[in-house]
Amino acid sequence: MLLAVLVPFSALSAWVDLEIDDTDRYVAAVSPLSSDPAVRDTVANLVTDRAMEQIDLGPLQDTVRDFLHDTVRSFTTTEAFRKVWDTANRSAHEAVTAALDGKSGEAVRIDLAPVIDQVKQELVREGVPFADQIPVERTEITVLGPDEADNLRTSFRRLRDCGIWPAVGTLVFLVLVVGVAAVRRGLRAALFATAVIGGGLVLGALLLRILVAVGRSRVLNEVPNEDRDAAAAVADALTDSLRTTVWVVLAVGVVLLVGALTTRVLLGRRRSRTDHPAAPPPAGPS
Repeated sequence: MLLAVLVPFSALSAWVDLEIDDTDRYVAAVSPLSSDPAVRDTVANLVTDRAMEQIDLGPLQDTVRDFLHDTVRSFTTTEAFRKVWDTANRSAHEAVTAALDGKSGEAVRIDLAPVIDQVKQELVREGVPFADQIPVERTEITVLGPDEADNLRTSFRRLRDCGIWPAVGTLVFLVLVVGVAAVRRGLRAALFATAVIGGGLVLGALLLRILVAVGRSRVLNEVPNEDRDAAAAVADALTDSLRTTVWVVLAVGVVLLVGALTTRVLLGRRRSRTDHPAAPPPAGPS
């Protein structure tokens, strides 16, 4: 059914245009990740590892590592870190979209150097020992492997070119279908068209959910093990609006399908009673 294809295509193209390509919406989508345990652990591990590469304290090395890791991990629970995370991702958005438009063979990565820089400044300001030894250099986590990135780049560009117009066109198409059915064949035909549209929306929502799940699995299969938890958190955050769309479209489809069918049945019963009125009671004795 055409509608079952139009729904996921429209949702994906609108998602790329309204969320992935829009800096404010992108930051709003990934902002909650500052509270995600996998992201906090990744940041704490990266900061600690980079710092300990610059420090040699002999037998105290492990003790200092644990102290610094716990300190950084504690910092990731603060409001200051949430602000740092948002600022860094605002800067990173351009790099992410550029990578999605990039050359063949390039993975899509997020550079955490801006986050590390801000964390370092905050820790130095608070007087944390050895915080000034934390080097600030390009530190990336892979969120999309090179093979999968190549597979998605062509689709991404096409969806970007389409923007929100497939979604607008789909809505106009649905209204026209119901309207033409009502004008040409009456209410019952319009209800039948509405029921068909409802079924198409249900199928389209299910197909979109399958595409999101399959895409997530394929993306994470190429991500290195050390980055997988953080990459999964990023993928889930960026596709959260798509999963919400699935439930909204599914609910609308069910309402239209059940409502239209129920109304047709009720109208049929009413028409049957009108066409076959009850026989008058027999006359009594005179």
